[in-house]
Amino acid sequence: MSTIQSTVFMALQTNDDTRPIIEALQRDNPHAVVNRLPAMVKIDAPGRLVLKRSTVEEILGQAWDLQEINLNLISLSGNVEETEDEMILQWNR
Repeated sequence: MSTIQSTVFMALQTNDDTRPIIEALQRDNPHAVVNRLPAMVKIDAPGRLVLKRSTVEEILGQAWDLQEINLNLISLSGNVEETEDEMILQWNR
């Protein structure tokens, strides 16, 4: 029996605030596909997508509150599990 992995995604506005978030998503999710469009960036991943606060802070060189993503988040697909340290998108089975 084969297992089908559903795709999850996160779409963000294209601006200076989202560049470190997109870079962090790429670092922490090497299986993800980044689609750059004129006004947004859409990151698709089979099964699961993780955004880690620590990776964004490393890129920024300063503290970052995970809730700040909501200022530039356009849309997402998947069930969201969120702590102060990370946001995980995946489909609950």
